Amino acid sequence: MSEATRQTSAEVLSAEEIRSHFPALERTHNGERVAYFDGPGGTQVPRRVVEAMTDYLFRHNANTHWAYPTSAETDALLDESRAALADFLGATPGEIVFGQNMTSLAFHLSRALGRVFKEGDELVVTELDHHANVGPWQALERERGVKVHVVRLLVETGALDWADFERKVSRRTRLVAVGAASNALGTLTDLARAAELARSAGAYFFVDAVHSAPHVLADARALGCDFLGCSAYKFYGPHVGAMFCRRELLETLPFPKLQPAPEDAPERAELGTLNHEGMVGAGAAVDFLASLAPSAGSRRERLRAGFDALHARGAALTRRLWEGLSAIEGVTPYGPPPGAPRTPTVAFTVNGVTSTEVARRLAARAVFVSHGDFYAATVVERLGLGPEGLVRAGCACYTTAGEVERLVEGVRDIAR
Repeated sequence: MSEATRQTSAEVLSAEEIRSHFPALERTHNGERVAYFDGPGGTQVPRRVVEAMTDYLFRHNANTHWAYPTSAETDALLDESRAALADFLGATPGEIVFGQNMTSLAFHLSRALGRVFKEGDELVVTELDHHANVGPWQALERERGVKVHVVRLLVETGALDWADFERKVSRRTRLVAVGAASNALGTLTDLARAAELARSAGAYFFVDAVHSAPHVLADARALGCDFLGCSAYKFYGPHVGAMFCRRELLETLPFPKLQPAPEDAPERAELGTLNHEGMVGAGAAVDFLASLAPSAGSRRERLRAGFDALHARGAALTRRLWEGLSAIEGVTPYGPPPGAPRTPTVAFTVNGVTSTEVARRLAARAVFVSHGDFYAATVVERLGLGPEGLVRAGCACYTTAGEVERLVEGVRDIAR
C-alpha cells in the first residue's frame, strides 16, 4: 500500500481520546477545568513520555559507552531516541544532535561555523524570527567581522518581504537562517523558496523549526537544508533540544569540543554528558505523535497521517478563534488570516488593556494564555506595540472547540 493510500485510510484518534493521555488536563482552577492555550511556549506532556523518562531513571540510569549492563542499555535507548527523531525530522539517526535546547544548539553551531567564516562574509536572517535564530549569528558579526543582513517583515500580512529577501542574498552570502514558522504570529514561511535562495548563493541553510514542529511534519532531507533545530517541549516532550545536521557537515565542521571527547558523528557535536532522560522522553514524544494514527504503517507514515489530521483540526479551530476575536470591538488579531499558510497560533491585543492583564483575567477563568514578545521582539517592535507586546493563544492536539469558545467569551468580557 502506498504512503498516500495509508494517509487517507488511516484512523486518527479523536480529540477526546487524545485528551485522555494528558493528566494535566484534569487540573481545575477557580472551579473550572483548565484550558491550555500556552502550547507555543511549551505543551503539556502525555503520560507515556513521563513513564519513559521515569523508567529510564529508575532502571537504566548510567553514563554511556561502558562495559556494564545499564550503560549498554543507556546506549541502546539513546540510539532509539535518535532513530525516533530522525523519523520525525526526515533524517538518519547519525544526523541527530541533542542539546539543552534549540537556542544553545544554535549558539554551538554558530561557534563551529564562525571558525570557517571569513571577515566580509555575509549572513541573512529575518525580522520574523525568534531571537534564538538571530542572536547567535549577530554575535559572529561582532566577533568574526561578518555582515548580517535582516530581511524585512511585511506588517500588513505578517509574512516576509520576498523582494527584500532576494536583494539581501548575494554571492557573498554564506548562511541563510530562517524560521519555519513565527512563534509570535503563526506565519509559515515558504522554506522551499528560502532554500532555493540559499542554494543560489552556495550558502548554508539553517531552519529554526521550533514553532512549526508540532504542526508541520519536517522533512530535512527533502528540503535540502543543512541544519534544522527543534525543541521537544514544544511537541509534547521534555525540555531538551534536537538538531538535524547534514552528515557531511557533522563529520567535518570544527565544533568546539573537549579532548578526548568522541570524534564520531553525531556525538562530536555534543558537549559533555547530556540529559539522557530528556533524550528518552523526546523519543517517546515522537512515538506518542505516531500513535495518533496507529494503523498507518511505518512510524514516519503514522506521523504524516497524524499530522495531516491535526492540521485540519487546527485550521478549523484557528478560523473559529480568529473570527470570534475579530468580531469583538477593540480586539485586533495579528498575522496571516485563516486560510493563509499558518500554524494554529493567534496573537492579538485588546484596546486599553495590557497583555499581562488580559492573561491574568483569562487565567482567573481557567484559560491559560501567554503574553509579551515571546523572544520575537523585532516582530512586536515592527507592529508598533510597546513592551507589553501581544496576547498569544495556541491550539494544540488536545484543544477543543469548546475551549476556543471559552477563550473568545473571556476576551469579549474583558473588552467590555
